[in-house]
Amino acid sequence: MASHRPRRTRDRRRESSPPDLLRGEKGTWRQKWGHRLPVALVFPSTYAVATSNLGLQLVYDLLNEHPLILAERFVLPAGGAAPRSLESNRPLGDFALICYSLSFEGDTLNLLRLLAAGGIELQAARRGEKHPLVIGGGVGAWMNPEPMAPATDLFLIGEAEALLPAVLDRLAAHCAGEHRRQALLYDLAANFAGCYAPGFYTPSYHPDGRLARIDAEPGMPSRISPVLLNNPEVAGYSRLLSPAAEFSDLFVVELGRGCSRACRFCAAGFIYRPPRLWSPAAIGAALDRRPEEISRVGLLGMEMADPDTLTEISRRIADAGCQLSFSSLRADALTPELLQLLAQSRVKTAVLAPDGASERLRRIINKNLAEADILQASEALAGIGIRTIKLYCMIGLPGEEDADLQELVDMIGKMRRRLLALGRSRGWLTEVQLSVSSFVPKPWTPFQYHPFAGITVLRRRLKLLRSRLRAEANVRLSAESPEHAYWQAILARGDRRLGQALLTLATGEEEGGPWRSLAVLGCDPEWYACRTRGADELLPWEIIAPGIKPGYLFKEYQRALAGGSTEPCRVQSCRRCGVCGG
Repeated sequence: MASHRPRRTRDRRRESSPPDLLRGEKGTWRQKWGHRLPVALVFPSTYAVATSNLGLQLVYDLLNEHPLILAERFVLPAGGAAPRSLESNRPLGDFALICYSLSFEGDTLNLLRLLAAGGIELQAARRGEKHPLVIGGGVGAWMNPEPMAPATDLFLIGEAEALLPAVLDRLAAHCAGEHRRQALLYDLAANFAGCYAPGFYTPSYHPDGRLARIDAEPGMPSRISPVLLNNPEVAGYSRLLSPAAEFSDLFVVELGRGCSRACRFCAAGFIYRPPRLWSPAAIGAALDRRPEEISRVGLLGMEMADPDTLTEISRRIADAGCQLSFSSLRADALTPELLQLLAQSRVKTAVLAPDGASERLRRIINKNLAEADILQASEALAGIGIRTIKLYCMIGLPGEEDADLQELVDMIGKMRRRLLALGRSRGWLTEVQLSVSSFVPKPWTPFQYHPFAGITVLRRRLKLLRSRLRAEANVRLSAESPEHAYWQAILARGDRRLGQALLTLATGEEEGGPWRSLAVLGCDPEWYACRTRGADELLPWEIIAPGIKPGYLFKEYQRALAGGSTEPCRVQSCRRCGVCGG
């Protein structure tokens, strides 16, 4: 990779490219076409969501910083229009490489439809020398690439900073020469870490439908190990800022990647192992990139940051005259310094994530938050002027019963009474907002073996919560639809057979919801979403090898069902899961 940064220029020939979206955007690359390899960077969601994604921003810069590459972005077009690049308004077919980022499995069908609308051949096996290469990445592809395998020539498994530079050099060299498509894919998959070309792997199945094995062609690794970043000089930060983004006035900085808490429902706590906290120097270097006109700073990873680092960073933000923003707070880790910074930042909404409705469920999911911690945190936050406290909670967790939901209702009642007493003394009341989502079993978690609860069960539990919270004044409940969660569950544990059905679905009409259309195509959605997996079953996503030793996740699943907890990761000394040795 060359060290110089190409000048960001404006292509005068394409001045009319989407003015409403890019007006006011900072960090845009506009490079002249000609000698550079054109890469389409596709994000299957709206511009507002895409432009707020730190991973996409990073890849956008890494691509354009390469002296032989230019990259332009594609997002979901409005109103069913054909997709055009944001920077120069070109169609997908003008690009030699199509790189997509899949952050969320629910966007899979959107991605396939976007490619189809752009005139791209969806079946990777049918593409020839004149077709663009389709390359997939993002955490959604990392967790389980198999549903997108039929449409993807090459997956990049890992973190972009560590993985992309060598791959980009090889791709640029290939497109400048006369090398054949299959030879390039073979070279990358055989010789470059983190590269997975699914066309060189063949799955076979047992008569009952379970995966029997995945056969790799000679020269291919049997499994793909993700490539991870270590000790960056600069932590991840916002590289694109736009008034049309979801977080338009927010400069975001990473505190690290992964999570040491080992919550059993959370894939990030397992695929990003070992958890890595960036140094205060790296975080400070990222904060130094903040534009002067942006005064709000968002920190990603506050839940796993150690108190000393968080205190140091908080003081730095305060000294710069900035306000702090955050996604959620750990209820048992609110230090006086952090509360003081929140008060100075004039934050009006705070988020606490119990996740489980009861203390028993929080032990099962390894969240291990006591009710007393949550109540104390809510009171402390209200005490510094927080107007709204949001509680994130899941329904449909393993072992959940109606009594667990009643415990949540009772806790909210206690919280409301504490906040009411405080409100009377100052003349206004802090509102409680309960946001409820449905548990989806994710690959690479101990709960990957557990069945999705089902739409009927989840609807009943939502109805129960609504009816029992109705009498609580100043409490609002919002909920994700169980149908949406069901679709996620199907995709999360899918295989290539599901992927083939998705290709058909992407170019046809849905009949009463995508899962009903799958059933018409002979693909049973219940088999993917609502079936218990056994310890001896080979799972489609196990083509990826994040370093977790065999049997560990199933033992954690059994420990969860027995109500046992597991202590947080201790990277320097722990050897339980196998990622750090042992």
